[in-house]
Amino acid sequence: MTILLSNFEALLGLPDFVGYIFIFLLGAIVGSFLNVVIHRIPIEESIIFPNSACPNCKTAIKPYDNIPIFGWLFLGGKCRNCKSPISFRYPAVELLNAMLYLLVFWQIGFTPFLPVALIFISAIVALIFIDAEHMILPDVINFPLLFFALLVRLIFAFAFGYSYFSDMAYYPLNLLTDYPVWLVSLFGAILGGVVGGGSLWLVGEIWKRLRGVDAMGFGDVKMMFAVGALLGWRLTILSIFLGTGAIISLLFGEHLIKWYLAAFVP
Repeated sequence: MTILLSNFEALLGLPDFVGYIFIFLLGAIVGSFLNVVIHRIPIEESIIFPNSACPNCKTAIKPYDNIPIFGWLFLGGKCRNCKSPISFRYPAVELLNAMLYLLVFWQIGFTPFLPVALIFISAIVALIFIDAEHMILPDVINFPLLFFALLVRLIFAFAFGYSYFSDMAYYPLNLLTDYPVWLVSLFGAILGGVVGGGSLWLVGEIWKRLRGVDAMGFGDVKMMFAVGALLGWRLTILSIFLGTGAIISLLFGEHLIKWYLAAFVP
């Protein structure tokens, strides 16, 4: 992924540290919403209504107790009403998402791709925690993520040409220079999706035929199809090599590939 750095102070007239504070707070707030997603989607509850409540006594959580990260600390990790423990997962997700937002802002800067990266990373965080707790990767996240990836590939191709997606500079997309840039970008998304989802499906199918058991669910295949659609085939291969390290590939993938080629390929 080609990174175009922009200076927050130059754009808005505010010091860079203000941008980092804002991004951290935004990440923590979004992380709080991700906790709702992680808890409710697997049990097929609305993520909008009703308001958050204690899972044990069902008492609605007061707004001042629902402050990301600090609300859990102030309550000592217990419900204000029934004193039952509140899972450490809640502040962990909020802090993790906030720290990842900081990392994204540091690496990408205040650029048009920033909101794309933030949305992508939050979706991956939600999928990771849902998978860890329920061993599922829900379609209600995977399919919108795939649609989002395809839409981004088209919009950014129209608006910025070849600037943001590194796969367009490499084989086989670099052979399609006579075609409209949006079509090249869309083909890159499809190729990346096939590489990501298709490779996992193939491994699972081979394992099933050899051992007679399912190696993975289709949720993994759908997730990697969405990841591949956004990142392209090169960074998707890196993601799989890193154990589906999609976030690392998004932020540092091109640097890692160039380092590897320089260090180990004659």
